[in-house]
Amino acid sequence: MHTKAKKSYGQHFLTNPGIARRIADALIPGDDYSAIVEVGPGKGMLTQFLLDKGKRLFLVEADADMVVWMKDNMPEVSSAILHQDFLKVRLDEAFQEDSFALIGNFPYNISSQIVFHMLKYRDHIPQMVGMFQKEMAQRIVAKEGSKIYGVISVLTQAYYTAEYLFSV
Repeated sequence: MHTKAKKSYGQHFLTNPGIARRIADALIPGDDYSAIVEVGPGKGMLTQFLLDKGKRLFLVEADADMVVWMKDNMPEVSSAILHQDFLKVRLDEAFQEDSFALIGNFPYNISSQIVFHMLKYRDHIPQMVGMFQKEMAQRIVAKEGSKIYGVISVLTQAYYTAEYLFSV
């Protein structure tokens, strides 16, 4: 089994528990969502902090090796793993929840597609916290008139309050 980051998936594993906790803690607790969906849990660095949130947790992982790794090393989440490409998941049908927060350490090569996929299902996703490459995060939160303000800025900000939280 191959457990190193794969370029074909654009993987960069989160290895710093302090950063993982900060990302997990950026989720605003509340009743506007009943579950958390983590995209690409990899080796579970972020997952371990999401388990403490008191919400049902679902994990969507495309990499078969990482699914096996998670099942072997974090058996408590085995039944929560959906082995599928997140961009192909019908988010309105995949989980037994009406609303869920979306979270993840998103690979750069599909991060804009993840945001657009989320926007398609925005009625089910009241909030999203993501670790993006800095340039992508800046584009998402860019203000009108900025050189980097574009489609992703307009669409995200039309439905969500976008905030740049911290740099890694």
